Amino acid sequence: MHPRMSLALVVVVFFGALNVSAAEKKSSILPPSADQVLARQLFQELVNINTTHANGSTAAAQLIAKRLLAGGFAPADVTVIAPTDKPTKANVVVRYRAKPSRAAALAPVLVLGHLDVVEAKAEDWSFNPFVYRENDGWLYGRGTIDMKDGDAAALAGLLRLKREGFVPDRDLIVAFTADEEAGGDANGPAFLLKEHRELVDADLVLNLDGGGGALKHGERLYFEIGTSEKTYSTYTIEATSPGGHGSLPGPDNAIYRVTHALDRLSAFRFPVMLTTTTRAAFAASAAFEPPAIAADLRAVAAVNPDLAAAERLSDTVRLNAELRTTCVATLISGGHAENALPQRAKATIQCRMMPGDTTEHVTEQLAKTLDDPQLTLKLDAPPIVSPESVPTPQLMGRLATVVHSMWPSVPLIPAMATGFSDDRQTRNAGIPSYDVSGIWSEVDENRAHGRDERVNARAFDESVEYTYRLLKMMSQHE
Repeated sequence: MHPRMSLALVVVVFFGALNVSAAEKKSSILPPSADQVLARQLFQELVNINTTHANGSTAAAQLIAKRLLAGGFAPADVTVIAPTDKPTKANVVVRYRAKPSRAAALAPVLVLGHLDVVEAKAEDWSFNPFVYRENDGWLYGRGTIDMKDGDAAALAGLLRLKREGFVPDRDLIVAFTADEEAGGDANGPAFLLKEHRELVDADLVLNLDGGGGALKHGERLYFEIGTSEKTYSTYTIEATSPGGHGSLPGPDNAIYRVTHALDRLSAFRFPVMLTTTTRAAFAASAAFEPPAIAADLRAVAAVNPDLAAAERLSDTVRLNAELRTTCVATLISGGHAENALPQRAKATIQCRMMPGDTTEHVTEQLAKTLDDPQLTLKLDAPPIVSPESVPTPQLMGRLATVVHSMWPSVPLIPAMATGFSDDRQTRNAGIPSYDVSGIWSEVDENRAHGRDERVNARAFDESVEYTYRLLKMMSQHE
């Protein structure tokens, strides 16, 4: 998954509590107590299943299927399916049937959530990353924010709707999928769209793996709707040299040549590149920033962008990533013995490309920046380009209805994710896709994929209620 913001509630980072307004305390923005308890149970069950790339997602998919069947879904509407040669990479797809009179007239809506998580080493954490833990108002464990929180909320919402006897106007499809994260060789949406499109065909995708509420020191700022995302391309650079005895160093050293080239890369910035989404996001988010930053955001969002303002904003890591394509060294290796001169050195460079950027442009810029004709530069795999999904007023209006039913007056802002998600699969299949997570998180907290991953407990509980309302609203006729 990618760094993301989401919607839920106000987290005070210092104490792990939430700044809940008097109006919110009086409103019903938490699920009924029984559903709140069930959602926490589902969350714990999912976090306690190790779904890293090496372990796969089948156990989690089977658990979800069991819960759905016990909750009243027909066996014909719950499908656990994996590629024949990847039996540990199962997906589970559930179809919530519409009224027969409506089903033929209205195309389904597809909700996505991935089951896999990135690797976590116990020695890097304060506790076992694959054991769910509640502590001081936080819920800890690998996948708590990326994205078993969304999976548990979607599952809890489906079970609640079924128990209440709700019948949608259009089929609601929820796909809990495999291999979104790094190392994925059996990506669930890609597999389903290619081999079993009838299970997931829809005219709208809502992805719980992105978007959501942004907090600053516990105060609600805005709610993001993800409309686009960067994609990535990975390069390998390599240098060779004659080698020899370590006691006789000469000027030709493969390690030095690679590191000198990387040093040049570290000082390079790709040109500013704006999209419809980022212009709108900069203009809208200016209202929540200090005066100097706000002025620069508005200047960059103008018809004729102020490039000097963009350079000032680029000193902020998050804003820099939203302004341009970025390339960074992520792996390096070289040499073959402690007492020998290196004969070979290489490094991996991962680039996150803006929507509209091209591989040809990125490769050309890298070659110029590395500036060493003796280095080889190889594109390891072409990127999966993800087109922008322009939000319609009708869609934004319906999403605003859900958001404002819980958090009145919070502005909705279109957002570009700096990472990537399974939206790239569905967008390339011709289905407009939007990120609509239900978690509020601090703009400066970045524990997804990291040490001691966590989600605020109340934020999770509120996201359960939000996801229930989202599923109900978006499966009804406009």
